Amino acid sequence: MPVSSSDSVHQLHHIISNGFAAGQLEKISLSKYKGSEAGLEKIQIRTVYLKDQPMLSMVYRYQTRDITKNYTLSDALAEITRQLDAGFKQVNVKTTSTEYQLMISKKGKPLLTQQASLQLGQNGMQPKNSSQTGALHNRAKQRYVEQSRPFLQQLGVTDQQGQIIPAMSRKWKQINKFVEIFANAVGQAQLEQHESISVVDFGSGKGYLTFAVHDFIVQQLHKTAEVTGVELRDELVQFCNRVANTIDAQGMTFYQGDVRSFNPESGSSEAPLRPDARRESSSSKVDVMIALHACDIATDYALHTGIRLNASVIMCAPCCHKEIRPQLKMPGLLQPMLQYGVHLGQQAEMLTDSMRALLLEANGYETKVFEFVALEHTSKNKMILAVKKQQSAKKQAAILEKVQELKQFYGIEKQSLEELLAEKNG
Repeated sequence: MPVSSSDSVHQLHHIISNGFAAGQLEKISLSKYKGSEAGLEKIQIRTVYLKDQPMLSMVYRYQTRDITKNYTLSDALAEITRQLDAGFKQVNVKTTSTEYQLMISKKGKPLLTQQASLQLGQNGMQPKNSSQTGALHNRAKQRYVEQSRPFLQQLGVTDQQGQIIPAMSRKWKQINKFVEIFANAVGQAQLEQHESISVVDFGSGKGYLTFAVHDFIVQQLHKTAEVTGVELRDELVQFCNRVANTIDAQGMTFYQGDVRSFNPESGSSEAPLRPDARRESSSSKVDVMIALHACDIATDYALHTGIRLNASVIMCAPCCHKEIRPQLKMPGLLQPMLQYGVHLGQQAEMLTDSMRALLLEANGYETKVFEFVALEHTSKNKMILAVKKQQSAKKQAAILEKVQELKQFYGIEKQSLEELLAEKNG
């Protein structure tokens, strides 16, 4: 039976048709080509207007050339169907609200999944309407960081002509997506009303996102930025401080340390690298706390620090979920599913981050958990985003009760964030 006759493909047609009719279809890509046409690698599709009529423009990307053809909706659906039967194994569809992925297994079985919601109420993204969907030819894509900014060249993202270095294109997309989320969280927390915005980035690494956040605050919001990067690796701390000095990034400093050693009262780690003349303030106020890819319980320490400092926004991308899995007891009903190691690991990860999100909510935050970068760009892309919001004592108590119910159901005895918060309240 051809792939095109499956229910999953019919559902995909329905999704594309609805998105196209509503003006909410952003892009479609066909990839993982296994067919016989020489040189063909992928097909990229977007909406265009020709003589005021919406069409679907399909760019056939070959190894040495591109070919563009424009189709009506019905013809485009037929062409997508034909290409699936001809050898494409993956289709990604992005609308203004949702991402979908169709994967065809080695046995030829299609599987359609919904990957991520892009609405502000789900993941902090700004919603878009039909007038913003990129349907016009030559429409410039909105960037939250200008490609010409000096820090990008210093960090090796752009060359001397200000062009994106091909090997850094994924990093460039990640930077812009992260700053988009940051911008919307800042707006939700109404931080743009402040004269200055303070940010602490734990595990800042080479500083790609740290510099981008500083640049956005200064260049886009026109506010004073107080941005601190905290990183364990001394060579990266030295490097980032040199870059900050080179571009004269006022209010920006990098310190050697981690979330446990950082002292917010002095704006440094317990053993700071050196005093820094660029940082004029030593205030302990933190508006935004960032911790991306903090390993295992380092995520819990970072979240606890954000709560303890009463940060208006907490942005955390956890990884290496090790604490919960050894404790996890298989509930009888779930035993047939969790007996497989990969499922047990996924369940432990989901349980860990769900408990973290609930504990944030119990401490006065509106919390979302979502994928912040498309899977094609990075495999570690889950974000916990929390924005300060008043919660009634009754609602907080109800949330804490849910945490206890989850612990009891899965036999969990210890969760680090919960213990840290208990010490804080004790």
